[in-house]
Amino acid sequence: MATLDLPLSEEQVILRESIQRFLADHTRPGWRELCDSLGLGGLAAPEAAGGFGGGALDIALAIAELGPALAGADWLSHAAATMLLGAAAPDHPALPALASGERRIATISAATAASMPVCDPAMVRGSATLVSGAAEAALLLLADPDALLLVAADHDKIEQRHRIMHDGSVSADLVFALKPDDMLLLASGDQAARAADFITDLILAARCAEAVGLMQRMIGDSVDYLGQRQQFGTAIGRFQVLRHRAADMQLAMMKAAALTEEAILAVDADRADRAAAVGAACIEVADAVRIVGESAVQIHGAMGLTEELSLGGHFKRALAIAAGLGPRAGHLARAVSAVA
Repeated sequence: MATLDLPLSEEQVILRESIQRFLADHTRPGWRELCDSLGLGGLAAPEAAGGFGGGALDIALAIAELGPALAGADWLSHAAATMLLGAAAPDHPALPALASGERRIATISAATAASMPVCDPAMVRGSATLVSGAAEAALLLLADPDALLLVAADHDKIEQRHRIMHDGSVSADLVFALKPDDMLLLASGDQAARAADFITDLILAARCAEAVGLMQRMIGDSVDYLGQRQQFGTAIGRFQVLRHRAADMQLAMMKAAALTEEAILAVDADRADRAAAVGAACIEVADAVRIVGESAVQIHGAMGLTEELSLGGHFKRALAIAAGLGPRAGHLARAVSAVA
């Protein structure tokens, strides 16, 4: 069953089916498996560098499938960075190694970090905290409204502290004190601001897609459990209150999926209403994650949060995504400013 109802080309249908078949045999693939078996390291890299030249829609459909396997957190940051680097510097010598997965790159933006360093074309100073995908990255792409910068993740020049998050993913706190010789300026001024805005919307829309994939799996697991668990001599799925609960979960997920699909299409086409579409999806997904996740845990009882079931890991990851989408007020303010 498709996680998202998107208008896909024949190649994109093949991509989605390939990921689904692969994940049927690999419950939680690592980085090398994603790159060597599926070629996902180069999904968004330019074709000239050995990649597939994919766009926002390709990234979204891949992350929606990878979400339930808990394999998408680091990959998304890499995919977004290769797309941005390929657009800003299509001949950069690092792109072939990034496309093959031999090297990894992470995006540092408002969507991937809890705080951003101070950036301009002449220097980078301060810290970026809780940067997803940065722990294993060889390169860092700083997407700041004032400057788009490529930086080597040199431990001698960038202080790093890695953190294992509640959902099992690993983030990094980075402290910068860089001079012009330590970085490559890819864009500045309005061009950098547009790039930073776009990559923020791309990552937020993709995270919504990942959350939809997780919610769909949690609902599927809950419906299966309702048919298996016996109480008072009958399956608990026959109890009307639990059937209503499952219907509420499905409705919340469907509303979130519909707005996520619209956000992905808006980003893919770079539409004028992109910010409003992405903001609406983020707000709806954050609400749906709570409804679906809490209901799934309640249906399973106390065992819903144990390590024995995948549900606990799925709910934790979904909560981490919801937290990373940012505050509701910020999305509303951005949507208003976009149409003002």
